[in-house]
Amino acid sequence: MHRNGSRDGRVRREAGAAFHGMTRGEYAALRSLRTPFGVQRFLEEQIAYNKEPDGPTCRSPRRVLRDRVAQCFEGALFAAAALRALGRPPLLLDLEATRDDDHVLALFRRNGCWGAIGKSNYAGLRYREPVYRTLRELAMSYFADYYNPEGQRTLRGFSTRPVHLGRFDRIGWMTTEEDLWAIAEYLCEVPHTRLLTPAMERALSPMDRRSFAAGQTGAS
Repeated sequence: MHRNGSRDGRVRREAGAAFHGMTRGEYAALRSLRTPFGVQRFLEEQIAYNKEPDGPTCRSPRRVLRDRVAQCFEGALFAAAALRALGRPPLLLDLEATRDDDHVLALFRRNGCWGAIGKSNYAGLRYREPVYRTLRELAMSYFADYYNPEGQRTLRGFSTRPVHLGRFDRIGWMTTEEDLWAIAEYLCEVPHTRLLTPAMERALSPMDRRSFAAGQTGAS
């Protein structure tokens, strides 16, 4: 009995490692999304936008899957976990803003080009097809749609290198019940590349009303 119990325990540990701490059912749910666009569609159709009524949160992918809510950071973590389940590396990119919130994306590559998955109340800050040759090209594709409630274009930079979430496996980022502030803080600390010169920033025009309204189409 003792030997069988030891074997069963080893099997459970090996299964947990294979699924990065998730259950078979949770991992199967992620794998069922099949493609990066499938992950994006799930975020938009099955996961409500988290307005954080009880205060800021940093849910793990397991909590997002269970609670069915996520804001941009939580959505990016979930997407990165889903991409990992699909055999891709779990990568994040931080978009840095001024007079506005940063935005976090899950990254993937196809044929050497970058694409992204994002959760946002702004229509233009979500999915990008993998057609961008560099991270700078990808980040700049968000510039026109990145604005604050005053209609100011606020995107200023991006994290210079993708952040591989494997470095946070030790804290169980895919499954923990704790808020993942450590990852949020790390994203703020990594080097960022500036997108605009000071002269460019001073010359920026405000959003026109039609573009402003279009960006909020479907906001919850």
